[in-house]
Amino acid sequence: MKSQKFYSNGKLLLTGEYLVLDGALALAVPTKFGQSLTVEPFEKSILKWESFDANKKLWFEAEVIIKNGIPCANTFNHPVRERLLQILKAAKDQNPTFLIDKGGLKVKTLLDFPRNWGLGTSSTLINNTAQWATIDPYKLLEDTFGGSGYDIACAMHNVPITYQLEQGQRAVIERNFNPGFKKHLYFVFLNKKQNSRDGIAAYQKNKENTNQSLSEINAITNDMLSCTNLETFQFLMQSHETIISKVLKQTPIKERVFRDFNGSIKSLGAWGGDFVLAASEDNPEDYFNEKGFDTVIPYGDMVL
Repeated sequence: MKSQKFYSNGKLLLTGEYLVLDGALALAVPTKFGQSLTVEPFEKSILKWESFDANKKLWFEAEVIIKNGIPCANTFNHPVRERLLQILKAAKDQNPTFLIDKGGLKVKTLLDFPRNWGLGTSSTLINNTAQWATIDPYKLLEDTFGGSGYDIACAMHNVPITYQLEQGQRAVIERNFNPGFKKHLYFVFLNKKQNSRDGIAAYQKNKENTNQSLSEINAITNDMLSCTNLETFQFLMQSHETIISKVLKQTPIKERVFRDFNGSIKSLGAWGGDFVLAASEDNPEDYFNEKGFDTVIPYGDMVL
């Protein structure tokens, strides 16, 4: 067989966090950072798996035995190995010919963003594996990690999208979202990775009637898409934070950590970690650096 290479974009969810699970119209952007997966022949009759981080340092490796085309781990009690086996078996369930008579294989994954950034280590792996196995990535996500699927849509699209679940169907629409004030927008990493599954579980446990919140978030997403000035965009960011804070019964990140910031701050994805979006007239890098947040990325350097 010839060597094969697949690539998927990372993602950031600008609007609709949590509520996207219940049908909210969400605005999401693919990032310039993503993950590749390369498959090539291997001399031993196994599947040799190697995962490399953004520094090209090996952070995970495993050998998977393939018996009659079915992946079988020869070592358990390791969460990453078990998750990998789950993904391969779920792919096999969708496509019974996957891994049949392929001989030995060597698979390499390479991230081009730090693993703790939360830009989609899992979703890019799922989408790459689905491309390799020629199966539906949304179904593979559903059978493994779960979630709304917006991250899979970003993995496949090279422009901003809106994403919405409607009666079990997903609507993914490419959008012309390229704000003229984007030089005033920055992504700030909060120095810790947030587990999306934990955040979703907490949301499902605490949420109450969300019908009004859904319609309000839908309106904000549409207003952001057509917004032409920074002041209005900041107002929309703050309004979004207020709505989600009531749904989650949590205090917005600006009130908790950045109360003295001269601008607006909005959580992205699961609250409490990963990246936030900061909007301000002046470059806020020094402000965040002084508070111990060293990863401040201008919008244009992050979004594809």
